[in-house]
Amino acid sequence: MSEQVNPTSEITSDDKLWALLSYILTPIVPIIVLLLEEKKNRPFIKVHAMQALVLGIVLWIVNIILSFVIIGLCTSVLTLVLLIYYGIKAYQGEYIEIPVVTNFVKNQGWV
Repeated sequence: MSEQVNPTSEITSDDKLWALLSYILTPIVPIIVLLLEEKKNRPFIKVHAMQALVLGIVLWIVNIILSFVIIGLCTSVLTLVLLIYYGIKAYQGEYIEIPVVTNFVKNQGWV
């Protein structure tokens, strides 16, 4: 995202690790993060967990649909590469903007 949710809060290495894991192991880890009280109160973790959860669900649905049409392995590899890219950006301490997902999450009031 271009603006940070709470610029005064410190981003710790633990926050970065949870953000990375949220993208790579979506949708399981984002759900776990949002259930842990001390994690969901951290703005950096919450933003990335919500984005990873929505993105993971959307990509799973797209992969399922495309697996009937074309080879599912190709779309699965592309999905994995995309999730790893977003995870690395989050691990670097960046707030990222995923084109449709970020606006959806913001408009729902989840972050």
